[in-house]
Amino acid sequence: MRRRNILLMIADDLGMTAGCYGDASARTPNIDRLAAQGTRFTHAFTSTASCSGSRSVIQTGLHTHQSGQYGLHHGRHHFQTFADVATAPNLLAAAGHATGIVGKVHLGPDSTYPWASRQESDSRDVAWVAARAEAFIAGAGARPFFLTVGFIDPHRDASRAGFGDPAGPDPIFAPEAVTVPPWLADLPEVRHELAAYHHAVARMDRGVGLVLDALDRQGAADETLVVFLSDNGAPFVHSKTTLFDAGVHLPLILRVPGQGAGVANPNLVSFVDLLPTFLDWAGVEPPQDGRRREGRSLLPVLHDRARRSGWDRVFGSHTFHEITNYWPTRFLRDTRYKYHRNVAWQLPFPVSTDIYGSLSFAAIRRAGAGARPLERLVRRPAEELFDLAADPLELHNLAGHAGYGAVLAEMRAALEQWQRRTRDPWLLRDGVSVLAAQDHVAAGLKLPGAWDFTP
Repeated sequence: MRRRNILLMIADDLGMTAGCYGDASARTPNIDRLAAQGTRFTHAFTSTASCSGSRSVIQTGLHTHQSGQYGLHHGRHHFQTFADVATAPNLLAAAGHATGIVGKVHLGPDSTYPWASRQESDSRDVAWVAARAEAFIAGAGARPFFLTVGFIDPHRDASRAGFGDPAGPDPIFAPEAVTVPPWLADLPEVRHELAAYHHAVARMDRGVGLVLDALDRQGAADETLVVFLSDNGAPFVHSKTTLFDAGVHLPLILRVPGQGAGVANPNLVSFVDLLPTFLDWAGVEPPQDGRRREGRSLLPVLHDRARRSGWDRVFGSHTFHEITNYWPTRFLRDTRYKYHRNVAWQLPFPVSTDIYGSLSFAAIRRAGAGARPLERLVRRPAEELFDLAADPLELHNLAGHAGYGAVLAEMRAALEQWQRRTRDPWLLRDGVSVLAAQDHVAAGLKLPGAWDFTP
């Protein structure tokens, strides 16, 4: 093998909307074909269900409370990764790779993500995206490359119910024919938007096929690790921007040249594992930027068809989406239970603007319909514990219920240990950051045991 290339394709707000992940409505033949050629992780999780945050986790191997990418990068939100964080584009460039990104970037500053070729665009023309990707691959010549393709689809457009122009060769979906996810209400407005959403999914899938065809034409497929994933859950209420499984349980497909095909891998894996995987594949040393990364390369477990010991829990961290969407939460999920620590639980949970402005959200709000009443989304307690075997939608909070005290205590302690290891500023005592107060503690300040400030 001459080169160790990496092709990373990121769908925008796809969630689990793919045929190979069980969505009977989806028309995703190219994603499904990629899954049949490689490994489909069945339990892959992002750390945060927000575009910039999730993309930073992929490119840095850090949770957002570690990297500084606390929320969205663009516009007035202006959250940015710390300048001294090592990222995939600078690490791989230093190792001799040609680095490039086509389509959605949504990260900054540019100096921290120094792609040598940066063709940022919000175009939904997947043929253009594939042509630019092919030009980059051809231009790399004999050098190994690291290329990120950021599709805009199936993100919402600026209208109240749209997902891009429905013209083109992609299938049109009838509202009555789509499958309504169990965490959504079955209302006409929801079905109308889901039909448009599925069209955008199909368009993105066509783009995946065009990029893979370009890789083949350039003779690079046998030298390239191909990775496909989504940044967060579908852009509907109870999914995107939440840390419920509908927001963070996502597709992740890896195809390694010449290795096993059609693997359904049940290990619990996190997007913090992706940077270590890229570096392992490329033969590049881990970053030396002084930040603790807990991710592990997926290559040693790639062909597992049964869950391996030690791959049975993941953590997540969300603080902002938009600048006005402050609602810090941390989660721990294992093979059965999910624990949420809602740091600012006294605040109402903020609905992101793209979802708030949608016709589907207005209809759900008006009808009071859905598996989870909006009141229970907006008003949540400091702790939530869910038994996913009995309650996969995370509807019935078991925190404080008899019989679950030991589980709650163990998960609470494990989450707090993780917060300490990763130097999380949102580990609070009496409403004060333990990290920020460490000098005062060293000088004799005694912090009480309670999380929240009590006058």
